[in-house]
Amino acid sequence: MRTVVRILLCVAVAGSAAVGAQEAPSDSNAEYSDRGADTCLACHDDDESLGLFRTDHAVPSDSRSPFGRGQLQCEACHGPGDAHSARVRRGEERPPILAAGFAQNALCLDCHDSDVGSGWHGDTHAFEEIGCSDCHSSHTPHDAVAETVTQAEVCYDCHPLQRSEALRAFSHPLFDGKMSCTGCHSPHDSAADFQLARSTLNDTCYQCHAEKRGPFLWEHAPVAEDCSLCHAAHGSNHPGILSQRAPLLCQGCHSTLGHPSVLRDAGGIATAIPSQFLLGQGCMNCHEQVHGSNHPSGSTLMR
Repeated sequence: MRTVVRILLCVAVAGSAAVGAQEAPSDSNAEYSDRGADTCLACHDDDESLGLFRTDHAVPSDSRSPFGRGQLQCEACHGPGDAHSARVRRGEERPPILAAGFAQNALCLDCHDSDVGSGWHGDTHAFEEIGCSDCHSSHTPHDAVAETVTQAEVCYDCHPLQRSEALRAFSHPLFDGKMSCTGCHSPHDSAADFQLARSTLNDTCYQCHAEKRGPFLWEHAPVAEDCSLCHAAHGSNHPGILSQRAPLLCQGCHSTLGHPSVLRDAGGIATAIPSQFLLGQGCMNCHEQVHGSNHPSGSTLMR
């Protein structure tokens, strides 16, 4: 199997050299190796490195591909490698070559600037000096962060809090492969808080929950203001990913005075017997149209 792969690699490398022979640098790029990818493969013949040849980066007939631009091939992204590949004396340290990381982002943006958008420059990931290769893998045919099923695990490498929240009893179906982090967040091009996909949190939620958008004849104020006032977006141990279970959540804004949810008996004396209005769905036993109502008599969101 390895022999077959070697033959395919030789064909790809030879084709790349033939296509870009006229574009290849000469005197000004003396630091580049003479044999291109063949030099790299003498040492880097592991599965990850060889996987490059099953991606669009190694298409010699495509001028947008590193292998389609001159004879640089691997060095189109990793920089000059002549000194790195040369013999070194025993005990000497091999000169480094440009590796993955934040310093290499400029090379990626040479080709992918239009894909990333202007929002990338100066955003949170750029401020934290996150490299493109910290999230993306250019050597694999299927980039994990670009696949819905595997994207969340890549994000959770840096966002462990969100991972723990997503593992709670109620959460969005990230682990089921039915949605991805980029369904709500735009890590490359967003001017919104938390790199949301839309300008506000509510607009982001309405992408999937359009029935909650309204307009309603009778609006519930916190619903129109911010979904996160009641819901924990990444996960919760309460039904409906509520941040608290009713009636505690509702009573954070609504006073219990004069309401039947107050624990009092028929004579108005406080009692320890639970009220029927505090059981099951709590406040929503009666106020079931909690997101808003269009009923003429729905001012209390009961219908």
